[in-house]
Amino acid sequence: MSIRDVKDKVFRMVEVGFVEDTISRAYDIVNLLIIVLNLVVSVALTFDNVRADYGSVLLAIEAFTIAFFALDYALRIWTADRLYPDRSYPMAILRYMASAAGIVDLLSFLPFYIPVFSPAGAAAFRLFRVMRIFKLFRIGAYSDSLSIIGTVIYNKRQQLFSSVFIILVLMVASSLCMYNVEHEAQPEVFKNAFSGMWWAGSTLLTVGYGDIYPVTVMGKLMGTIIAFLGVGVVAIPTGILSAGFMEQYNEAKSEREREKKSERSDEKDKLD
Repeated sequence: MSIRDVKDKVFRMVEVGFVEDTISRAYDIVNLLIIVLNLVVSVALTFDNVRADYGSVLLAIEAFTIAFFALDYALRIWTADRLYPDRSYPMAILRYMASAAGIVDLLSFLPFYIPVFSPAGAAAFRLFRVMRIFKLFRIGAYSDSLSIIGTVIYNKRQQLFSSVFIILVLMVASSLCMYNVEHEAQPEVFKNAFSGMWWAGSTLLTVGYGDIYPVTVMGKLMGTIIAFLGVGVVAIPTGILSAGFMEQYNEAKSEREREKKSERSDEKDKLD
C-alpha cells in the first residue's frame, strides 16, 4: 500500500461522516467517547472531594484523552490536502488551522501542554481549556437535528451579524447616555463612557442583575426606555432564527414530497 493510499484511508478515518468501512465508523465512535470522557473528567476535577479521592486516576485519564486530541489534530494536519484538494499542501494546512474546527481542535489540547513549556504563562491559557467542550459539535455530523441548526445559523449569518451589530451600537449608546446623566450622582459606578456597558448589556438583554442601576430621575426614565428597547432587540435574532427554521422545514418538506412523487412515478413506469 502506497503512502497516498494510507493518507486517503487516514483521511476517511478522521473525517466524520465516512461510514463505508469499519475502521472509520469505529474511529468516529471512539472519538465521541473520548470527547465525552474528557468532559466528564474535567467536570469531576472541579469537585474537591472527588479530586482528593480519585485525582491521580482522573488526571491520568485527562492526559490520555488530551494525547488523543493531539494525535487527532496531527492526523488532520497531515491529511489537510485531502480536505482541501483544490489548494496546495501548505495552503491546505493553513486553511484547516485557520478554520473554526482547526482552532477548536488546537485549543482542545494545547493549553494542557503550555505549563510544560511555559509555567509562567500557564494561568493565561488555562481558560482556553473550556474549548474542549466545542468538540462536542462534531456530534452534529451524526444528527440531522444538529445539522439543521448549524445550517440555519450559517444561512442566516449575515442577518445575525447585523442584529449583533445593532445590539452593540445600542449598548454603547446606552452606556454613553447613562454616563451623562448618572456620572455626577454615581462617579464611582459610571466613571467613563464604557463603565455602563455591563449595565447596558444586562438591561438590553432583559437580564437585569440589579448590581448597577440608575438613581437619578432622568437615569431611571432612560433605563425604562432602554429596557423597552431591549425587548425588541432580543426579538430580532429570535425572529431571524425562527424564520430560518421555518424555511428549512418547508424545504425539507418539499424535498420529501418530490422524493415521494419520484418514487410513485418510478413505480408507475415499472407497471406500464
